[in-house]
Amino acid sequence: INWSYILLVNTLLIANFNLNFLYNQYFFIMRKCFNLALAAFMGCLLHAQTLQSPDQQLKMDFSLTTSGQPQYQMTYKGKQVIKPSTLGLVTKEKSLQKDFEIKGVDVQVVNEKWSPVLGEYKEIVNNCNELRVHLQQKNSDIKVDLVFRMFDNGLGFRYEIPTQDKIHYFELTDETTQFNLTGDHKVFWIPGDFDSQEYVYNESKLSEIDNNKLNLNNGIALKTIGGQYVVQAPLMMKSADGLYINIFEAAVDNYPVMHLDVNRTNYGLNSLLAPNAVGSKAFLRTDFKSPWRTIIVSDDARKIVASNTMILNLNEPSKIKDTSWIKPMKYVGVWWEMHVGKTTWDYAGSQDGTSAQGLKANGRHGATTENTKHYIDFAAKNGFDGVLVEGWNVGWEDWFGNWKEDVFDFTTPYPDFDLKEVNDYAKAKGVKMIMHHETSGSVANYERHLDRAMNLMKEYGYPATKSGYVGKIIPRGEHHDGQTMVNHFHYVAQRMAENKLMVNSHESVRPTGMNRTYPNYIAAEAARGNEFNGWSEGNPPMHETILPFTRLMGGPMDYTPGIFETKMNIYGNKDSKYCVHTTLTKQLALYVTLYSPLQMAADLPENYEKYPDAFQFIKDVAVDWDDTKVLEAEPGYYVTIARKAKGKEDWFLGAITDENARQSEVTLDFLTPGKKYIATIYEDAPTADWDKNPKAYSIRTVEVTSKSPLKLKLAKGGGTAVSFKLK
Repeated sequence: INWSYILLVNTLLIANFNLNFLYNQYFFIMRKCFNLALAAFMGCLLHAQTLQSPDQQLKMDFSLTTSGQPQYQMTYKGKQVIKPSTLGLVTKEKSLQKDFEIKGVDVQVVNEKWSPVLGEYKEIVNNCNELRVHLQQKNSDIKVDLVFRMFDNGLGFRYEIPTQDKIHYFELTDETTQFNLTGDHKVFWIPGDFDSQEYVYNESKLSEIDNNKLNLNNGIALKTIGGQYVVQAPLMMKSADGLYINIFEAAVDNYPVMHLDVNRTNYGLNSLLAPNAVGSKAFLRTDFKSPWRTIIVSDDARKIVASNTMILNLNEPSKIKDTSWIKPMKYVGVWWEMHVGKTTWDYAGSQDGTSAQGLKANGRHGATTENTKHYIDFAAKNGFDGVLVEGWNVGWEDWFGNWKEDVFDFTTPYPDFDLKEVNDYAKAKGVKMIMHHETSGSVANYERHLDRAMNLMKEYGYPATKSGYVGKIIPRGEHHDGQTMVNHFHYVAQRMAENKLMVNSHESVRPTGMNRTYPNYIAAEAARGNEFNGWSEGNPPMHETILPFTRLMGGPMDYTPGIFETKMNIYGNKDSKYCVHTTLTKQLALYVTLYSPLQMAADLPENYEKYPDAFQFIKDVAVDWDDTKVLEAEPGYYVTIARKAKGKEDWFLGAITDENARQSEVTLDFLTPGKKYIATIYEDAPTADWDKNPKAYSIRTVEVTSKSPLKLKLAKGGGTAVSFKLK
């Protein structure tokens, strides 16, 4: 027996066992460390998420605070735009603000194209990255999803509460969305009024916002301001380092409008919802989806104006299958003459009730059969599609300020307005009539009469109605911006769509892109329009340069441009100081800079007949477009936009300025290369001035190509309008 060999073998076996043991122990420890690291890594993933824009210039970081409250922050090209800001909802039954954990995340890429029925573009690209965060509250097991969509021009996010056993119906008492800003930005703002947007814009620092310091005696009868530092969205801002930031919302449906409560010390914005009659914010149920909260940002102001497509992309596609009956319209109407005091809406001085019997004519009623025929003749002669008539129906004598419910029945005309005769006359001339429904804020009354009102429209061939909501809302205690009224405006659009009718709402909730879903909701006012220039301190010259950055972010606006006689003292009151704060050619340019597929030539026919050469631009300008180019823009200062007419090679350009004269030069590279165009330029004369000489203008024609420069010279409060037609 070779004991030395046996000893050697045993020694090797023992060593091998120890090596195997150590080897197994090593991998056991490594595997455990790996699992712990993986768990830690996954935990980090579930508590912090990053979402970037397709071009990777915008970034949003989402996480939970130590108390389990959702928060986000946002950067643009490495610059912080939104500091850590918390999110949450509060219901009467449960606070859904904290104690959350992340149960999972989903990501997807959206990249599609769609064509609006009416719009600023033939085709719109919808390209974004989406992050869906599935949250569950530990102490209630309630599930809440936060959905983020990042586009190249901004971020949209919303709350979703899916159907589940733990919650069905709930009463929302608050939404605690924050937008914490990085500094004391310059801001263009109006008071956060739950019943009106018809304010002049203020320009100040965030820290200087104060509704108590404003002169609110500016022609607005109804005011319900939400607080001393509450402002309306969309809110347009500019940072000291040159970032343009716009805070807004999209797809507001079955939910109140969002206002913003300003923290002037920390430069924070907190969501504030318009309340309902019982003091809460909304009555909701699962499956619930809130409106999208939007943050649009760029270092180029032009891109902000062009980013209204992001608001549209966050809305649902059209719910109207056959849209062939939805048509753009250019119209005139019996309207401005009432605002300047030439005639009246009411037929009689006063009355009790809405009966047409026993009314004694005041002799100044505007909506007469003969006067309407005059407008129809003018429309037919100049190629306009329609004629609006306000004050045609009984009820105007005593409704204003009385909070009266049964004011109008929307079917009974005054004795001097013959519905059949007027409409037969319009039909023979190839002109459509536009119905007017002033609800006086009595929404319950309007809904009771809506079917009869629509039947009357269809009987006489009215394709569209202009609705109005002047006054306090009935049901009493509700606000224009509350959940009830949001639902009403969409209900009317839906019912009109079912009857193949279009609607243009005034004094309504501001649009948030719903014209994509209901394209028959052709336009809205929802801001301080041109009418205020007729009987109040009016709109300052900078007003129209701000609207593309604010009101028009949400949809087309019926601003009613085209006023040529800008001084109101020509209508009999020589001492009147009221006036339109623009030059005549700026009124022309507004047809391009303020988008709407429903555009009014708002002045009186006889005023247009004084200036036939300038009126030609209103006759020529399109109202529906294949393409839009924002050439110059600075909120509160100037805007220059060019648009291509739908299905044509014609282009139109509008340039406007504030109270300061301005000169610039733009290139015409939007024109088709290799083709020649005749440019007809309507511009301020050298002596023009919105106050001292508003009607001084000149018209010239030049031949241009896509390589031609175009020099613009705008007077104080002035503008330039250009039409380009193929040679």
